Amino acid sequence: MPLPSDEKSIVHVVDDDASMREALQDLFLSIGLETRTYATAQDFLDTPVPDSPGCLIIDIRLPDMNGLEFQAQLSRTGVHLPVVMMTGYGDIPMSVRAMKRGAVDFLPKPFKDQDMLDAVFVAIERGRQQRALDGDVSKVRERFETLSARQKQVMLLVTEGKMNKQVAGDLGISEITAKIHRGAAMRKMGARTLAELVRIADVINPRRRP
Repeated sequence: MPLPSDEKSIVHVVDDDASMREALQDLFLSIGLETRTYATAQDFLDTPVPDSPGCLIIDIRLPDMNGLEFQAQLSRTGVHLPVVMMTGYGDIPMSVRAMKRGAVDFLPKPFKDQDMLDAVFVAIERGRQQRALDGDVSKVRERFETLSARQKQVMLLVTEGKMNKQVAGDLGISEITAKIHRGAAMRKMGARTLAELVRIADVINPRRRP
């Protein structure tokens, strides 16, 4: 399997077993992936994480917290790296729960090097796609902020399914003025049809009028 297109990806390995950390670091470095290792979950949480693609490899049983607790901490601290869990035989039920919370995969120990590499490639690609999506959402929100206050009002009402006449009545403006604002909003948002404008509104997900 080829390397992910973004070669600056970083694999973070969290495991209290020094020999496992070293073995995984050697494995990932052998294919050109930068690797950083941590003995505990808190070591990772205390270390600034660069804003770059990558993934987290976590032993589900760490000395300071289990994998589920670690996942919760990651969410609270705003770390959104894809997670691959390493598990012992008795930890599989916990690993399944971790996957339901968003982990990409879990690998029972001992595992084959290729199985780990496959899981890491999938995790990095998922993270890359999510970063691209987040970037697209950010651009859409930036475009939304270029709308005037009235254009935003019209856009939100139109994407709730209201006709131009209803929008005009709600806002106390003429129907022609409502159409003008609607057209301006569509141009600025890059929407060619009402259906596209509705999808864009769903992406932005702003607070809707009651």
